[in-house]
Amino acid sequence: MKIEDFMLPCPSKKFLGIECFGCGTQRAIVLVFEGKFAEAFHMFPAVYTLLLFFGFVVLNFLDRKRNYGQVLIFLAIINSLIMVFSYFYKHFF
Repeated sequence: MKIEDFMLPCPSKKFLGIECFGCGTQRAIVLVFEGKFAEAFHMFPAVYTLLLFFGFVVLNFLDRKRNYGQVLIFLAIINSLIMVFSYFYKHFF
């Protein structure tokens, strides 16, 4: 069995035939862990900011002494902007 056997299908793409803003996330994360960094970026350009965001979310739960709220908001905004721009770039250019 491979990890691709356990990936969740995108409901938007499955039922509507339209890719969502997060399509390619799972495959991109797998590519990062396999060491295929350029392929991961081409699959889903926001993969690195997303991994950084999740890292700070975990750090926020582990380190209660510090407040990571502003960093999380900043990373969420940056990640959202990259997702929106890459979505429109992929579909219209």
